[in-house]
Amino acid sequence: MASRRNGLIAAALIVLAGGRSGAAQSPPSPAGAAQEHGPQTVSADAIQAAIDSLGNLDFPTRVNASRTLRRAPAAEVAPALIRAVESHKDQFARFRALVLLTGFDDARTAELVREIVNNPNDRLRTVAYMYYEHHPAASMIPPLLKALDREESEFVRPALVRALAAQGSDSRVRETLLVEVGRGQDFFRSAVIEALGDYRAAYAVEPLTVIARQAGPLQVDAVIALGKLKDQRAMETLAALQRSAPRESQPTIAAAICLLGVNCDSHVRYMVETLAFAEDNAGHQELLRNTVAGLVALANSGNTQALAALFDRGVTSVDPPRAPMALGVGTVAIRNTRLLLSFLESYKEAEAAIALIAEGFDMLEEDYSEESFFAAVRRGYWQAAEASPTRRVGQALIDKMEF
Repeated sequence: MASRRNGLIAAALIVLAGGRSGAAQSPPSPAGAAQEHGPQTVSADAIQAAIDSLGNLDFPTRVNASRTLRRAPAAEVAPALIRAVESHKDQFARFRALVLLTGFDDARTAELVREIVNNPNDRLRTVAYMYYEHHPAASMIPPLLKALDREESEFVRPALVRALAAQGSDSRVRETLLVEVGRGQDFFRSAVIEALGDYRAAYAVEPLTVIARQAGPLQVDAVIALGKLKDQRAMETLAALQRSAPRESQPTIAAAICLLGVNCDSHVRYMVETLAFAEDNAGHQELLRNTVAGLVALANSGNTQALAALFDRGVTSVDPPRAPMALGVGTVAIRNTRLLLSFLESYKEAEAAIALIAEGFDMLEEDYSEESFFAAVRRGYWQAAEASPTRRVGQALIDKMEF
């Protein structure tokens, strides 16, 4: 299931970072630090000092370094970040410099990332693959396909698969992903299934249908993916599963049917009620996780009722049921940033909701996607009128999430 996979990725990336994530630590509150209207003047020496601090073992030092670099003028900070990616002696600083660079719209980034696809550093390759997911380039299809033959890291491979899925109109990509969806470890196949669903790979409806019909760890992933395809051929399989699948799987089947546009109101209502039941009654963690997964899929498709359900229950919950909901809203934040920001502007418990998102980000540890979220919030904050809801929410996000 996608939520379980994200949890494994989070734990592993903390280990890969040598304990540098610092998610359990809290840097000093930057109250009022976000009161600016655009890039801030930063000297060349201060920019270099901040870059050197990106690899500091002290978490608050790293956070403040990143904040400084994000607010520096792009024309001044981008060249320095590029140099750091190319030659900094600290490998973690190189990784963080690349992540920060992707938050700026600099034409030189594409050429730099092209070279990183072959870099031996797992973190750098992951960022490169994620860049190509969001900046597809037809010229990169052959190198990415070649990389798939040799990429064995379970923490890097999902990003590469998504980069290829983003170019599903290419016959070479289609042929490759149709093979990948049916082979290898379940962890790898789950990443392929999720990517095929997210990129509306109608060409994969038949293999996904076969997987959805089989009981096992990939069934839930395949069911949600079929819903995302919005292909009515899946309805027969989903209707059969609704009659035969165990209770724990029913929320994802309901979500998939809703995604196909069938009886959506009743299916969302059922999922909201199931979420409440699973949270209130201990011992239903699988039911809870699958309900959250279904609601996340609906929210990512633009369903605000599903997103509201995650926040309404999540902001007042405690662990263990709180964790899946935090991870869920964090996933929506990076997959459908526009919807989430718009939702927060009118949500009555915005402060508590932002705290829940922050917890989700601590679990996700998806540096590239989080940086894209930060960049979107920062741009909106700078452009918004002084007393607008956009500026109010932006201020709260910047303060709480320390960016």
